[in-house]
Amino acid sequence: MNAFFVAGTDTDAGKTTVTAGLLRAFRRAGVPAFAVKPVQTGCVAGKEGLEAPDVSLWKKAGGRGLALYAFRVPCSPHLAARMEGVNLRSAEVARACREAAAREGVTLFEGAGGLYVPLNEEETMLDLMRALRLPVLLVVANRLGCLNHAALSLDALENAGLTAAGMVLCRAVPPSRTDAGTSAEAEALILEDNAESLAREGERRGVPLLADIPWMENFSEPDEEAWDRLAAALEPAARHLASFGRGDEDNEALLAFDRAHLWHPYTSAMHPLPVREVTGASGARLFLRGGTELVDGMSSWWCRVHGYGNARLVRAVQKQAAVLSHVMFGGLTHEPAVELCRRLLCLLPQGLEHVFLADSGSVAVEAAMKMAVQFQQSAGRGERSRFVALRGAYHGDTLGAMSLCDPVTGMHSLFSGVLPKQIFVERPSCRFDEPFDEASFAPMERVLRAHAAETAAVVVEPVVQGAGGMWFYHPEYLRRLRALCDELDVLLVADEIATGFGRTGRMFACDFAGVTPDVMCVGKALTGGMMTLSAVAATRRVAETISGADAAHGGGLFMHGPTFMGNPLACAVACASLDELVSSPWRERVQHIEETLKRGLAPCRGMSGVRDVRVLGAIGVVEMERGVDVQAWQDYFVARGAWIRPFGRTVYVMPPFVISDEELAVLTGAVCAAAASAARHGGNPAEEERERNRC
Repeated sequence: MNAFFVAGTDTDAGKTTVTAGLLRAFRRAGVPAFAVKPVQTGCVAGKEGLEAPDVSLWKKAGGRGLALYAFRVPCSPHLAARMEGVNLRSAEVARACREAAAREGVTLFEGAGGLYVPLNEEETMLDLMRALRLPVLLVVANRLGCLNHAALSLDALENAGLTAAGMVLCRAVPPSRTDAGTSAEAEALILEDNAESLAREGERRGVPLLADIPWMENFSEPDEEAWDRLAAALEPAARHLASFGRGDEDNEALLAFDRAHLWHPYTSAMHPLPVREVTGASGARLFLRGGTELVDGMSSWWCRVHGYGNARLVRAVQKQAAVLSHVMFGGLTHEPAVELCRRLLCLLPQGLEHVFLADSGSVAVEAAMKMAVQFQQSAGRGERSRFVALRGAYHGDTLGAMSLCDPVTGMHSLFSGVLPKQIFVERPSCRFDEPFDEASFAPMERVLRAHAAETAAVVVEPVVQGAGGMWFYHPEYLRRLRALCDELDVLLVADEIATGFGRTGRMFACDFAGVTPDVMCVGKALTGGMMTLSAVAATRRVAETISGADAAHGGGLFMHGPTFMGNPLACAVACASLDELVSSPWRERVQHIEETLKRGLAPCRGMSGVRDVRVLGAIGVVEMERGVDVQAWQDYFVARGAWIRPFGRTVYVMPPFVISDEELAVLTGAVCAAAASAARHGGNPAEEERERNRC
């Protein structure tokens, strides 16, 4: 939608007057325009229910508009709503705004008061603006102190990731009302200087001053002439808004450059799959160029557990960036890193006491492998340098991590000639949702006993094998593995990068089995998906053994040190993410998502071409009989408002924990429709779209 949010620097800045004048200016220019007041207080009873005073003024100017939430008492929105038993939530109000937007022309959404006027006990008008992600027209009251108010408002918009489309300076009170202690002559000089100073500030920030509206005589009872004078003064602003934003040609140029020069993951540089431009995100939704909204079923590859635009996480990044964005971790430390590790050790399985901070999940796995090898060397068992891993495993894309991924069905068979040869065991056959089969552990026991003398560690994804097919296996398998590793003095490394921090319904998947690995890798959701960061936690035994080695066995030093290790920005936002998680009802949310996914995906059971349907925590999987055409299925999902990226035979969703039931229904509905369409059209749901278009 072509829309703008009209905000003021404070109350009585003249927002409603400017909105009314813009509606008339658009009408004079032949541009369809519509205004929406998301929340209106001070409404009075009329013939057709409550009448909103701002809407009445727009109508007097010849404009069209409506108020979505109307309340009687003239006070802040949260108080007026609370007095009438209503709880305003930014996501719900934003959804109503989108539904009310005009289908053509320009829509103006006018806020209430200033940016930080409360919408409820936790959210402000700025949160609503962030949920809508619209360019903002800032109305500045031309009076003493307005420059400070304008600068602070522009800072707030910038910090919230919002674009200021321009400013309008408005004299909302008559000249007779001068500020205390000033004469009429001084007042005139102040107003003139305000305009000049605001124009300079706007030029510096790239936010133009579009109009300077003086006080207009007789505007308390405006006639047609007064409205026309106001519209004429706002005509440049109307022209600017009508043409604001990047056009289709600019968008095509951006995508063309992307196709020519950007190398996206798991695709060809010369013949890439099509991509879509994301212009913003909020909650569980992605906003694309052109106005398309998608419910994110991927959590941006499983990391955005809190969704997008979480205020606590945004503030953590902003605050830390102003203090210390980065410093080397060799020989130095800082509070965010210490506080992060303090929080982690309170959440990790008991016995993990030492934390190594790394850059990404793959790097964490590399560090864990080096720890295991160095541990065995320090213990005088240098011959133990290989690793046991499960078929169907995925542990990352760097060389060491790749060697642990399934060598046949994994993504890295091309590199099999250069990767270290690890020892692979058939994946656990015991399903999570069925009684444990004693025979399912036999392959692991047989292989590990045979190769214990050369094995440094067993590396597994606990309970959930992720990119290897989203397979959920019984926790008893993990308990048996822990006991066998103890018996054979082989380390157990748990890769919880995908499963950590609540995704499975437990804080960590190891918690299902009640075991503590010797080394655990975490990442992805560690920062709530705000920045890249991972951590490798080890037991005291592992740390002491490595640290106690003599020079011949490494000298007690762990030989790993990423440049951005312990990055303060990432650590600060990780602290905020963990605080957000533990203070939220995440267990209840994940359980509700699990129950909803089970119901929503149930229709896929028994469909032709569907091999299995399984759900665990906030993970829902429909496994197909044959591999899917990623592009065809993805296009089908996008057409239904969902962002889902399947792989291999696996069609799955791992949504943010903050997703709503309505948004979950979009995801499950899209998956079921795609599976049904694929059953009718030989595995390709896109064929149904082609048939519809031919008709």
